[in-house]
Amino acid sequence: MLPDFSNVTPAAVAASTRRALDTATALVDAAAAAGPDPAYATTLGLLEEAEAVVSDAHGVGPFMARVHPDVEVRATAVDWEERVAKWRTDLLFRDELAATVRAFAATAEAEQLQGTRRRYLEHWIRDLRRAGHDLDTVTRGTLREMHTRLVELEVRFSANLDEHEDHIEVTRAELDGLAEDYVRRLSPGDEEGTYRVTMAYPDYQPFMRQATSRDLRRLLQHKFWNRAAALNRPLLEEAIALRRLIASTLGYPSWAAYAMEVKMAGDPGVVAEFYSSIVPGLEAKAAAELEPLLALVAADTEGDTLRSWDLWYYDNEQRRADYGVDPDEVARYFPLDRVVAGMFEITGDVFGLEFRHLEDAAAWHPEVTLYEIIDRGSGEPIAHFYADLFPREGKYGHAAAFSVRYGRRETDGYRTPIAAMVANFTKPTAAAPSLLKHDEALTLFHEFGHILHFCLTTVDHVRFSGYDTEWDFVEAPSQIMEHWMWQPEVLRRFARHHETGEPIPTDLVDRLVAARDHNIGLFTLRQVFLGRLDIAMHTDSAERSLADIYREAYRLTQLPFHEGTFFPATFGHLMGGYDAGYYGYLWAKVYGDDMFSVFEEEGILDEGVGRRYRDEILATGGARDAAEHLHAFLGREPSTDAFARNLGLGIDQAGE
Repeated sequence: MLPDFSNVTPAAVAASTRRALDTATALVDAAAAAGPDPAYATTLGLLEEAEAVVSDAHGVGPFMARVHPDVEVRATAVDWEERVAKWRTDLLFRDELAATVRAFAATAEAEQLQGTRRRYLEHWIRDLRRAGHDLDTVTRGTLREMHTRLVELEVRFSANLDEHEDHIEVTRAELDGLAEDYVRRLSPGDEEGTYRVTMAYPDYQPFMRQATSRDLRRLLQHKFWNRAAALNRPLLEEAIALRRLIASTLGYPSWAAYAMEVKMAGDPGVVAEFYSSIVPGLEAKAAAELEPLLALVAADTEGDTLRSWDLWYYDNEQRRADYGVDPDEVARYFPLDRVVAGMFEITGDVFGLEFRHLEDAAAWHPEVTLYEIIDRGSGEPIAHFYADLFPREGKYGHAAAFSVRYGRRETDGYRTPIAAMVANFTKPTAAAPSLLKHDEALTLFHEFGHILHFCLTTVDHVRFSGYDTEWDFVEAPSQIMEHWMWQPEVLRRFARHHETGEPIPTDLVDRLVAARDHNIGLFTLRQVFLGRLDIAMHTDSAERSLADIYREAYRLTQLPFHEGTFFPATFGHLMGGYDAGYYGYLWAKVYGDDMFSVFEEEGILDEGVGRRYRDEILATGGARDAAEHLHAFLGREPSTDAFARNLGLGIDQAGE
């Protein structure tokens, strides 16, 4: 049965989440009291059930903090989001539960465990060690207090970003360079004849790419890079200090070392080597890319250099001049409904799926749509997902996939998963449908990769279901999806003009693909900057201020620092599960590129390769190590060749 989100109230969020926590706590209490002869069913079996109950509650309660239009519902959901996170933290610090799990691990039954049950036990033993159960009682109590406070900081940080509202007000003349349909979508300003340009992506990104006013681009970026900074900066600083103290208490040299222990990389040094292998080549590419950009700036602004608020604008100008690629022209061939239909058609053919739109979504907002995913071979429904794709006040401000209900094995069969894709694309108007820029279409495909990863699971345990794999591999199934949006034969299948229905011209596709890697050195170095910023904040000593770390890492962008900004306070990943893990986007791209190279070799729409990918990568979730997924799908050792080639680097410039 699908949840009914149509009449969610603050009281309902509180009541349903409270009931779930009470039920889960009773299950954990029973597991902790399993007695002198613990069995799987009376220990880990109960813990698995407790995790499922809490996960379900989160999907229908605290998740509302990210999407619900009612501010009171969101506030209540944030409160219960924090309570659920604290419950999960407290679980690992229960001494009697740790003793019971360790006692079970010493039994003959535990010795005979196989598959996901053995993996589940191993993860519990590992997690208990990482919670300090080899330390004294007082130290464990201190660790518990620090983790609890960390939860509070992380939840508040994310809520501050979601709730932050800001804008600039401009006249029609100051919107020079923007398309008329962009102007029509803007809300009116306070003064007659003015318009509001907000921090929402459909406002912000086109303005930064196309507005001719350099001063206004600087002002808008300044506001964007300081969203909720006054509130979030002290939260981030406290969180970094707490993480450092937790790691040292447990005997780790840094929080990065602690966090990476359970990821593919395993150690910050491995990531440092990965970056060192690609940065010199990227810097050389960026130096060559900067020359024509600097010439454009000099022609427009005598005596100045390329600034951060210039990069997107002049990159866009170059794409128009050098490749004839106008993002507004391209967008006319990417109406959202056609892109979604094309995405369903392609993934349906490659992965053996059908997608059915359900009319009665009973969702949290009228703009949300609901889809059923059906296995093409059996005709059986295997999952559902919601699509919440347009911006509104108080909503999660980026693009992401969220779990609503995990798939898992139950006594009466397999319980199908439910997910939600949340994004902030251009809204349709009375005059035009939602028209996606090509990079917005890339984002759609990227997030749909997460949806497929979550929804095509066949794993029995919630702990390993869906995309719950190593967190530096979790982006690989979304990185690979982006490749299809660059394939001419794919684009021609669904990209059609929203007014005439004419397919996208072949020469426009060719120009778009030719421009794909334009300024790739500069844009990839920005991603390296974010990864190194994250790792440095979670590695460097307390003597170095976050402001100094930010400024030093920013040098990687090759651009002058934007004075008066503190971007880390707006960087949700630092407090949203990617702490000491943002490197995972580029790290996972290595594997996404490598996996797509198999499609390139055997057919980019080959059903056999698609089925193997579905079975070996998507369906298996975290039931085995990601390295085993890769070996099973690739049939060989993973390679960095495709990654290096796609970045335009020599193969020896991108070691694993």
